[in-house]
Amino acid sequence: MSPTLILGIVLGYFAVLLVISIFTGKHAGNMGFFLGNRRSPWYIVAFGMVGATLSGVTFISVPGWVGTSSFSYMQMVLGYLVGYLVIANILMPMYYRLKLTSIYTYLDFRFGRYSYKTGSVFFLISRIIGASFRLFLVANVLQITIFNSYGVPFFLTVLVTIILIWLYTFRGGIKTIIWTDTLQTLFILLSVIMTVIYISRELSWDFGEMIGQVTESGYSKIFFFDDWNSKNHFFKQFLSGAFITIVMTGLDQDMMQKNLSCRNIKDAKKNMYWFSLVLVPVILLFLTLGSLLFIFAARTGIPVPEQTDDLYPLLATQGYLPAVIGVFFILGLIAAAYSSADSALTALTTSFTVDILNAGNMPERKLKRLRMIVHVFISAVLMIVILIFNKINNQNVISALFDAAGYTYGPLLGLFAFGLFTRWNIKDKWVPLIAVLSPLICYVIDKNSVTWLGGYKFGFEILILNGLLTFLGLVIITSRGRHVRL
Repeated sequence: MSPTLILGIVLGYFAVLLVISIFTGKHAGNMGFFLGNRRSPWYIVAFGMVGATLSGVTFISVPGWVGTSSFSYMQMVLGYLVGYLVIANILMPMYYRLKLTSIYTYLDFRFGRYSYKTGSVFFLISRIIGASFRLFLVANVLQITIFNSYGVPFFLTVLVTIILIWLYTFRGGIKTIIWTDTLQTLFILLSVIMTVIYISRELSWDFGEMIGQVTESGYSKIFFFDDWNSKNHFFKQFLSGAFITIVMTGLDQDMMQKNLSCRNIKDAKKNMYWFSLVLVPVILLFLTLGSLLFIFAARTGIPVPEQTDDLYPLLATQGYLPAVIGVFFILGLIAAAYSSADSALTALTTSFTVDILNAGNMPERKLKRLRMIVHVFISAVLMIVILIFNKINNQNVISALFDAAGYTYGPLLGLFAFGLFTRWNIKDKWVPLIAVLSPLICYVIDKNSVTWLGGYKFGFEILILNGLLTFLGLVIITSRGRHVRL
């Protein structure tokens, strides 16, 4: 594909998003930016959340992961379903009952100011890392497919990417994102479906033959019970999936902000149930695509890149598949990246404005001016982190993302679990120390687990250990008396 064609696709897609933002951003005040005035249709939120959950990480890395991990990712996806049930029936009812704008305000109600600020800071760190990883993916592909040919440096590619996102989110915030995410989800699914169809045609397979070939290829193995020390063991991934979902959706302002924009808790639950059911076949579709990519490369003699994340971009954009696949790939990639990054930018702006700057009760006009400044500031921070990640990345992005989440989301898991499942009060001022020590201890244990634990290697379940250590740390700093349950 020519760089000019790809650039045209990107600009055309962005123009559509900008038009949507103009219409949805009309008369959007601060409540519209933060919570969509609590009028979002649940079915629109559910469909859009599929795209926001997938992101550029899933779009590229999950197919690339099949080469080394087969379909083992489905073990985590099954765990996701348990996590979504917990979110729908425990966390969301509490958020709606307390009428929260930022979910971390709960920690202020339950424990105090230090806990509240600690939770907010850990979310900011977690989401900045996650959003930066995702944006790095799309910026890297745009750099390879478009801007290298024009001699544009990587930092300028990142800058342009973030400016495009900022332009269509600064006005309407979550009110706009609810609708742009829906369009983006549609493009993501169309991209994957069309690629699966065209690869099958290139290999002269009908649907039944394609399923049979994938099944017999060895890539389609889902369940792994044989080696407890392996990161792919079923129980490790299943439990990790459940807890990762709880923290990266239920304890994440980004994902919960969409749910809190529904009209009521009944609609929010409908959204969560349908979204989780749709996500399972969608992930299976991505894994099927991954196996087809590796089969196609093997049968046509195309060398698989050392970084398997690069396989899908290579086949889609370098002439190995029909040009139309390259068009759909670029659309899907941009849609996947924007669907997660735009909501992350809005959620980070919301959390920093409400939680860190305590600006929730400001007059409307003054609050609007402040959140727009914060919006620009957060955009600049994302750009800096992306450039840093570009220098240090040396592993599959999806693995790096969950590794980071295991350390930064763990304290949030421990704090919310302690608040929900105990009635004890704590010495609030010691919470920041507990929240810092827990990830550090986990890091030391992780690096020495093979020696200390008889060959055991931690996977994503390091998140569970991190949350448990935080919980135990909070037990140590409990104070006398009981706290009234919220």
